[in-house]
Amino acid sequence: MIIRSKAPLRLGLAGGGTDVSAYSDKYGGAILNATINKFAYATLTTIEEKQIRLKCQDVKISDVFTDTFLFDLKQPGDKFILLKGVHNRIVQEFNIKQPLYYQLETFVEAPPGSGLGSSSTLVVAIVAAFTEWLHLPLGEYDIARLAYSIEREDLGLSGGKQDQYAATFGGFNFMEFYSNDKVIVNPLRIREEYIHEMEYSMLIYYTGTSRVSSKIIDGQISNMNKAKASSIEAMHQLKSLAFEMKENILMGNLKKIGSLLNDGWMQKKATADEISNDQVETIYKSALQTGAIGGKISGAGGGGFMMFYIEPSTLYEVINCLNGFGGRIERIQFYPHGVITWKI
Repeated sequence: MIIRSKAPLRLGLAGGGTDVSAYSDKYGGAILNATINKFAYATLTTIEEKQIRLKCQDVKISDVFTDTFLFDLKQPGDKFILLKGVHNRIVQEFNIKQPLYYQLETFVEAPPGSGLGSSSTLVVAIVAAFTEWLHLPLGEYDIARLAYSIEREDLGLSGGKQDQYAATFGGFNFMEFYSNDKVIVNPLRIREEYIHEMEYSMLIYYTGTSRVSSKIIDGQISNMNKAKASSIEAMHQLKSLAFEMKENILMGNLKKIGSLLNDGWMQKKATADEISNDQVETIYKSALQTGAIGGKISGAGGGGFMMFYIEPSTLYEVINCLNGFGGRIERIQFYPHGVITWKI
């Protein structure tokens, strides 16, 4: 049997960082995000051999494991850590007594550390594939919570909660985060012409560098735990901007999106020192000078993808400007669905 799954990557439009427990458990977080037409894929094939074969096709690594019931997750630099983490949790959570034999192939349409939620989206895709294979009793919230728990609790990777919920639910969502892992996902009904105009006015730009998001998030968490006033106030402002962004998109005040992105970027940089750098600042200022209304780094910061909202009449001037920095420009399309699975 062959089971495939795909889960969409996301753009965080406002409120990023307020989903990290250090903030949301105390103050409550809010994020507006939207999934795009980039995906994490998983293909799970049952096999007769008493093996587990793991293949990450995008980064060109593979390995074969025999006599494995549970993986050792404490090996430094383990490149299969996400895949192994899902396997272990599925076996333990659902009390599976017999060894599982399968081949698992994955592919993500964005580099690691890109800022589009690639790692968490991949975990969601893998969890969904196992859910289909083993007929696990998991709904959308269950899949997202399990994916979050695997990354943050089992594997100890720092980060927030939005990526797992975005990948699972899909579309435009306003998400609320509270203590005790309470998450409320509010799907937004946005008029089709508003979505088309946003797609026309937006682009993403890959800087050519990735970053380890957990290190940046650790800095934000440290500032929260130290009760650093400027960082906490910046988080409050980011949360407020999520509400404002939601209202303006729903009302069709699309010209406001660029300035809200800019406001969010200014506040985001105040939460931790590692979020921006000279390269990012130079690119950002140049884009603004040639017609971008606003933008931000996607995800934790430090590198990866930048996103810009542009006055349509100057779109190609901004494209020509960004081309001069040697990165990669991509137009986007929003994707309305969450993770899906199918059998062959």
